Amino acid sequence: LSNRQEEGCQKKKLDSLRPSLTRSQDEEPLCAEERKKLKQSVPSANDLVDCILVEDEEEATLDHPMPMSLEKPYTSITEEADLMEEVEMEDVSVEEPILDIDVSDAKNTLAAVEYVKDLYSFYRKMEMFSCVPVDYMMQQIDLNEKMRAILIDWLIEVHDKFDLMNETLFLTVNLIDRFLSKKGVMRKKLQLVGLVALLLACKYEEVSVPVVQDLVLISDRAYTKYDVLEMEKTMLDTLQFNVSLPTQYPFLKRFLKAAQAEKKCEMLASFLIELALVEYEMLRFPPSLLAATAVYTAQCTLDGFRQWNSTCEFHSHYSQDQLMECSRKMVSLHDKAATGKLTGVYRKYNTFKFGYIAKCEAALFLLSTVSHHHHPS
Repeated sequence: LSNRQEEGCQKKKLDSLRPSLTRSQDEEPLCAEERKKLKQSVPSANDLVDCILVEDEEEATLDHPMPMSLEKPYTSITEEADLMEEVEMEDVSVEEPILDIDVSDAKNTLAAVEYVKDLYSFYRKMEMFSCVPVDYMMQQIDLNEKMRAILIDWLIEVHDKFDLMNETLFLTVNLIDRFLSKKGVMRKKLQLVGLVALLLACKYEEVSVPVVQDLVLISDRAYTKYDVLEMEKTMLDTLQFNVSLPTQYPFLKRFLKAAQAEKKCEMLASFLIELALVEYEMLRFPPSLLAATAVYTAQCTLDGFRQWNSTCEFHSHYSQDQLMECSRKMVSLHDKAATGKLTGVYRKYNTFKFGYIAKCEAALFLLSTVSHHHHPS
């Protein structure tokens, strides 16, 4: 496309988004039917600002336990085999083989199967730099956990309306948390931080990046183009230009492949891990653990019993026991996803596009501390 055609496409895309995200005084008056559609669209940025500016009357009573270790030991397959020697022969089943999940991509140069193990080994070493202190919000004088949740819930809807890539959403939230853990921010600037994080993530991940004026419009002109560009410089300086760090998403893709997950399981795992994005308490878990837990919990939800096979354990480096604490929290988030004020993720996944996967019943049996074996085959 020529530059003129690209500009025309961008303008057409923005014009189609504008009625659902902004209110312009220069536009012609809407008819009654259009006005009704407008009210049903994405919550206006004014609502977000009002929510963030209102003083939080209910003090958060979340416990902030120590962060989990990123490299917990797990029982290897060979150690399990040694333990089985004491079991009588008639009770011993054939050891489950570990599948080569990359064999089908051997001829796909884009899959880079010769490097994939080294890549994910590197991601595991680097993910500690993605993590933030679990109590960083205590250092913020004018912000709290609820304001963060309101912002991310709104950004998830904006991300969906702009039809951006999944990687962009996870990087956006990661940039927000890393920035807030290092820089004090006034509540009236919190939405600006979110929009700038989205802009930076788009520049890193997207082919077509929203222009700054798009972000000004979806904020209901609460900020100017100058405000956005100044905050962009501040954020990059604060993060020392370290934009690219492993998020939950690359781990999620890898573990879904290890689980040989079908589309329904993929959508449910994505739903669960996006619920975790909104919840401040889930920052205590590293990205790889959140991804493995989302896949495990999705499998259990759809199949109705606990399962985590040898292939999943091998590629995730997490045993079923190591996933249980995080899984119980994820199930609780799933169970209450449709209630309360922050239902952006539920509404996103309760659509035809995502197979109405949000309607799935939560796997409440995982909340039990009683251990169950694999479902008999």
